[in-house]
Amino acid sequence: MTVDAAGAVEIRRALARLRRTTGLPVAFGGLVEAGRPQIRISELSGTATTSLLALAVTSGNGLGGKTVALARPCAVADYSLSRQISHEYDAAVAAEGLRSVLAVPVVVRRRVRGVLYGALRDARPLGDRTLSAAVDAARDVEQALVVGDEVREVLVAARAEPGQGDGAAWEQVREAHTALRALAPRIGDPALRAELLDACALLAGDAGPAKEVALAPRELDVLACVAAGATNAVAADRLGVSAETVKAYLRSAMRKLGAGTRGEAVVAARRAGLLP
Repeated sequence: MTVDAAGAVEIRRALARLRRTTGLPVAFGGLVEAGRPQIRISELSGTATTSLLALAVTSGNGLGGKTVALARPCAVADYSLSRQISHEYDAAVAAEGLRSVLAVPVVVRRRVRGVLYGALRDARPLGDRTLSAAVDAARDVEQALVVGDEVREVLVAARAEPGQGDGAAWEQVREAHTALRALAPRIGDPALRAELLDACALLAGDAGPAKEVALAPRELDVLACVAAGATNAVAADRLGVSAETVKAYLRSAMRKLGAGTRGEAVVAARRAGLLP
């Protein structure tokens, strides 16, 4: 799955959540095009026409462009009559019959990466609860994009430092591997979650031949945290479980690996190719 395709999937999921949690009948959105100061509306939900599909919204123009430029949510109670925005896209908006519209940015590392819109076909103010729910939907997209970025960065770092298993660069790869495994269970889209775990497996796959050991996903998550120096309490916080649960997973992993200590378990897991 390409970066753009994965982003489109997340936009689509976020639009469904936005409509479900806000009750707004129409939602649409898209990502910022690479190298261009504009977003391309690629996903529609609840629309009656395709007037908005593939529309390129330039930063600063219209409601979405204003959201991109300011990197904050914006809303208008009557799009065509609003004096708060410019009106380059009035025809497309009117063709869909939209009046009250909100736009929230998807911001990753202080850069706007996309915009989600929600709309009504009548003119009335959209309340704070509606705007907050839309912002929450945008946060889902942000988290998924962060995960995708980190996967790519880790893979680049791994390829750039062949054989440097004890170097500082490889230690960063290990830390990122731990963070990614902790994030994986919180990804709602099964395909994206599987892709993330596959990338983690690729990182661990260079550890060399060793005896086969089958660890449960959560046992491996705990070991990844331990390998990064986390205490049981810190690992529990990262993984969203209790410290007692972490201890249970760790004991089980140690038993399977034939290890007597946490450190021995990490070494054994790396020899088995389960950790980078």
